[in-house]
Amino acid sequence: MPISARNVFKGKVTAVTEGPINAEVEITTDGGDKIVSMLTETSVKSLGLAVGLEAIAVVKAPWVTLLSGAPQYRFSARNQLGGTVSAITRGAVNSQVALALPGGSTVVAVITNDAVADLQLAEGSPAVALFKAGHVVVGVPV
Repeated sequence: MPISARNVFKGKVTAVTEGPINAEVEITTDGGDKIVSMLTETSVKSLGLAVGLEAIAVVKAPWVTLLSGAPQYRFSARNQLGGTVSAITRGAVNSQVALALPGGSTVVAVITNDAVADLQLAEGSPAVALFKAGHVVVGVPV
């Protein structure tokens, strides 16, 4: 299935925490990488989301923020995935940075070239990908 988003995590729903308006849905890849999405209750019901269901979590690369070095703050972003920079592709203004996660998934971020330099990102360097649960779109097989 072609899709324009760089980040597509295929896995199974491993948790659903429902509320009166929104629900938190956790999708775990086969390698154990966990992605959390914040959805409306209407979406949970219309997609039939339940533990054990196959699903994908989709995150656009510009919604991913990268951190490097030792954290000096805690962040409100529900998804905080540590990994290793596996590739950097520079453009005229922005770079695409790929981060290999321990479970075998890859997270891609699009950040400015200045940010790559400021963070001293290079292949093999550790980094953390941050993105809000509200930026995760969930899909299920038809």
